Amino acid sequence: MDPSRITVDPAVMGGVPTVRGLRIPVSTVVAMVADGMSVAEIVADLPDLTAEDIAASLRFAADLVQERHIPVTPAA
Repeated sequence: MDPSRITVDPAVMGGVPTVRGLRIPVSTVVAMVADGMSVAEIVADLPDLTAEDIAASLRFAADLVQERHIPVTPAA
């Protein structure tokens, strides 16, 4: 995965992680995959993306949840 595909810029989308500085948040890509969309379907909906961008988004999300300090609501 090319880490330069995921960028964080306060001037773009309020600083949320985006794909290559485009106005496409990583969270949008991850949600599309979670909703069952294929890579081909995502690229058809967001033609600025490539399969590599989608893979980088998923890797970024996977790496993020490996962090020790993730704010979550404790289980009851």
